[in-house]
Amino acid sequence: MVVGGQIDVEAQPSGRLTDHVGLAVLSNVFRRDLLEEIINVTGCRERRKRRLPAHVMIKFVIAMGLYFSESYQEVLRRLVGSLAVMGSWDDGWQVPASASITEARTRLGVEPLRQLFARAAVPVATTATKGAWLAGRRVMAIDGSALDVADTAENAEHFGRLGSGPKASAYPKLALTALVECGSHACVAAVFGSCRTGERTQAADFDLLGAVEPGMLVLADAGFYSWALWHAYARRGADLAWRIGVSVSLAHLRWLHDGSYLALIFKPGLRAAARRDLQTQAQAGQPVDPDLACVVRVIEYDLPDRNPDGDLIVLITTVLDPYDIGAPALAAAYHERWEEESALKEIKTQILHPGAVLRSKTPDLVTQEMWGILLAHYAIRALMCDAADEAGYDPDRLSFMGAIRVVRRQVTDQAATSP
Repeated sequence: MVVGGQIDVEAQPSGRLTDHVGLAVLSNVFRRDLLEEIINVTGCRERRKRRLPAHVMIKFVIAMGLYFSESYQEVLRRLVGSLAVMGSWDDGWQVPASASITEARTRLGVEPLRQLFARAAVPVATTATKGAWLAGRRVMAIDGSALDVADTAENAEHFGRLGSGPKASAYPKLALTALVECGSHACVAAVFGSCRTGERTQAADFDLLGAVEPGMLVLADAGFYSWALWHAYARRGADLAWRIGVSVSLAHLRWLHDGSYLALIFKPGLRAAARRDLQTQAQAGQPVDPDLACVVRVIEYDLPDRNPDGDLIVLITTVLDPYDIGAPALAAAYHERWEEESALKEIKTQILHPGAVLRSKTPDLVTQEMWGILLAHYAIRALMCDAADEAGYDPDRLSFMGAIRVVRRQVTDQAATSP
C-alpha cells in the first residue's frame, strides 16, 4: 500500500521504487541514448531547431498516459521539470499551444513509439521475482480487450464499431491483443487495430508471436485456440497451456499417473474415419503425420466456486511429461492467465479511467497514443517489479494505483520550477 507518498511493503525496505521515480520515471526506464537511436533509425529527427524536438515528443506521448485526464498543455507543463535536465529549453521557453503540440505529434508519427515499445518492453521478472516462474519457465499469457476511441469519421472508418445499426457501439473501438508476463503484469508485446479483426488474427501477427521464445510457458483462453495458431506458437519453442472448447476434437491415447492423459488433436476438416485411423496408429506406438494430428497432454478439472454451472475446464499442453509439471500445478498456473486480465484492467481503469475514450482524433494519432499508454504502463510495472524484488515480495502485493500516484506526484514535484 501507499503511506505518505511512499510504497510500503509491510515495513520492509521499499524506497527502491521512489528512488527511481525521483530520477524521473520516463528517463530512467526509456534512456536518452535509446531514444536517440530510435530517432535516427526512424528518420524523425527535426531538420531545424524546434521547441518540441522528437525526443521530447516521445516522452510527451508516454506522459499523456500518465496524465490522461489533463490537457495537452498541462501534460507538457508537468513533464518539463523531468525533461529540463536534457537541455531542451532556454530561458525564454513557454508551453506551446495545443495546436502546436498536435502538429508536433503528427510530425513524430507512430513508428518511433512502436519501435521504442519493441525495444524497451522486455520481460522484467528476475529469478528473484515471486510468482513469475513454473518449473523454470517464465509464465506468460495472451489475451485481448477493446478500448473506446474518439468518435470521428476517420476513427470510425478505421477502427469500426462493435455491432451494427441501432445496436452499434456508441464509440469506435480499438481492439488490443497483448502478451503479458504474469508475475510482473508487464506487457511485452501488443497488436491493436480495428475491432473487426479477431483476437486470433491479432495473436498470429509476428509483432506478438515474435516475442514468444523458449523458456516460456504461454497461457491462453479457449477463444485463441486453432490448429494453426497452436502450431505457430509451439514452433517458437515455448511450452503452451491453453484452454479449449467443446468443439475441439480430442482422441484419447492413454492415462497418466497424475490424472491427465495424452490425446491427439487434429487438423480441421478430417473425417471421423481418418481421425480414428490416426488414433489407432498412435495407440499402437506408431508415428502419425504431423500435418494431420499431434499429441498433446490434457488436464480436465472443474472449479465449483467459480463455475456454478459445473462447466468442465479442459486444458491442452505441450508439456507431455507429468513428472516435469504435474496436472495440479498446470491447472493452478492456467489461472495465472487472469493476471493478464488484471494488467489490461489496469490500463483501462487506472492508467486511464472507467469509460475513458482515447482523445486522439485520427487513426495514426490514436495508434501513437495507444503505444504511449502501453509504454507508461510498462514503465510503472517495471519499477514495481524492481521494488518488489528488492523487498522480497510478490509484485502483486504492491498497489498499482498507489504506484501511479507516486509517479504522478514525483513528476509534478520535478516540474514545480519553470524550465
